[in-house]
Amino acid sequence: MAQITAAMVKSLREKTGAGMMDCKKALAETDGDVDAAVDWLRTKGLSQAAKKSGRAAAEGLVGLAVDGTRGALVEVNAETDFVARNEQFQGFVETVAGLALAEGGDMDGLKDKPYPGSDRTLGDELTHLIATIGENMELRRAVRVEVAQGVIGSYVHGAVKAGTLGKIGVLVALEGDAAEDKMQELAKHIAMHVAATNPASLDVADLDPELVEREKQVQRDKAADSGKPAEIIEKMIEGRMRKFYEEVCLMKQISVVDGETKIEKLIEQAAKDAGASITLKAYVRYELGEGKEKKEDDFAAEVAAAAAGS
Repeated sequence: MAQITAAMVKSLREKTGAGMMDCKKALAETDGDVDAAVDWLRTKGLSQAAKKSGRAAAEGLVGLAVDGTRGALVEVNAETDFVARNEQFQGFVETVAGLALAEGGDMDGLKDKPYPGSDRTLGDELTHLIATIGENMELRRAVRVEVAQGVIGSYVHGAVKAGTLGKIGVLVALEGDAAEDKMQELAKHIAMHVAATNPASLDVADLDPELVEREKQVQRDKAADSGKPAEIIEKMIEGRMRKFYEEVCLMKQISVVDGETKIEKLIEQAAKDAGASITLKAYVRYELGEGKEKKEDDFAAEVAAAAAGS
């Protein structure tokens, strides 16, 4: 049996919000497997992991650029939020987004591209900016989406510069032959919804099979404690999985904008009203710092230091 350390318990507690003893028991029950321990806690109704798993954990900016049927998203990280308010840094992120729009979303390839207005590459310009501002930075990720015919809708949340820079950026690719203004209106609606809900996939078929199987197992374990007959348990699991799909799949979600219409129905109705075809081909959502560890500051010590210096 795996040795359960205090560090393992602390890590699981931070991931799930469950109590220390519950985390210790979960790890003991799952032989130290952290992912299995998260599911064990969820089965027992003790975890808030799903709500906490996407928290931002770094500073910097998400940048967005759109031109006709193409759009790009990038994330550039820095050590502090103070840098995100620096005009030089903001201009750099906008330029990176423009390069991704023109060249594609391969960040390693982008680093070797010429940086506009200088004799340096993008990678060299980043090094120069680090030296100038005095803070470490990272070109973290980039993506470009496009359609043959249609529109790219966008939305920036927590914007520091309207429409291009902020904390969350979303691109929505709609393909079809409907009027551009109508498609843009729909794309903006969907992009705002995606920013708010952070769906795991476009539709059920696109979900990670491992994620689906893990959820099914959690629901099987929950249902098994009900004492109901096997055929009733299967129906319970089917119903709970439908609800799960409605929570995590974009097309199955109810729009947070109007609070009543599923996204798939919203698209169907828009196409019907336009008398033309509209298909949601893709979406991308970047949230600043998601999945990265953030430096933990001692706030009390920070306040004390500020008071001592005043």
